[in-house]
Amino acid sequence: MAWTEDQLRQAAAQLQRQHHQGEGFDGLKQPAPLPDAHTAYAVQAVWVELQCEALSTTCAGYKIALTTAAMQTMVGYGDSISGRLLGALVQRGPCVLRAQDYGRLALEFEIAFVMADDLPPASVPWDRRIADHVLQAQPALEVVDDRKADYSTLGQHILTLIADNAWNAGLVLGEPLAGMDLQRLDKIAGVALINGKEVGRGAGSDVLGHPLDALAWLANHLQARGHGLRKGDVITTGSLVKTQFPSSPSEVSWRLSGAQELRVSVA
Repeated sequence: MAWTEDQLRQAAAQLQRQHHQGEGFDGLKQPAPLPDAHTAYAVQAVWVELQCEALSTTCAGYKIALTTAAMQTMVGYGDSISGRLLGALVQRGPCVLRAQDYGRLALEFEIAFVMADDLPPASVPWDRRIADHVLQAQPALEVVDDRKADYSTLGQHILTLIADNAWNAGLVLGEPLAGMDLQRLDKIAGVALINGKEVGRGAGSDVLGHPLDALAWLANHLQARGHGLRKGDVITTGSLVKTQFPSSPSEVSWRLSGAQELRVSVA
């Protein structure tokens, strides 16, 4: 049975309370355990609405999570999920993040797209031809707050992860990849460093085979839910390396081939 609007708002209010009170991540149990992904995304929409009201902002795009084998293995779930980006939490690097502002700060090392126009409805599933609607690609560091989640049991709580907006807590964007052939983004390489020490590396091909394939997945996923990508939307396509949990203080760098280094200081 589909949840009522009151039930959706009750679940979103639970998430809001948990965040405000600094509670650890756990499966939603009120008003009842989430029954399916459709309901989880409906709760996410209400929770995002509450966040936008609190921050006096609007949505700026989307995040795609669990697009690499490394991240799916880490979380224990074999498919991708999506969340919304809030405009007030998207910023340009270099910048400073305060660890104390998060339950547990994590960073993910990604490639982001900006849409050049509204994506028209498609009668066949989107594929890499979606590149014709992309304005630019750029390195990105997604800011994540996993609220001290227990990753050994996270696979049991994927629906709550969806409802909790896939833990998005912001995005830091680097300079656009000038002159980059988007069809060759699968060949791009990236190295993640913390305090000058390499902590991970990956390639564009790690993201569902190609970052454009991840973008196409999102477009098809949204269309199936009655939504679509819009001009100016920022889409971050999933971490090329495992999520990192930088301590305070530390210096984090994301070196994507063909791009300027993206840096974040954690204070």
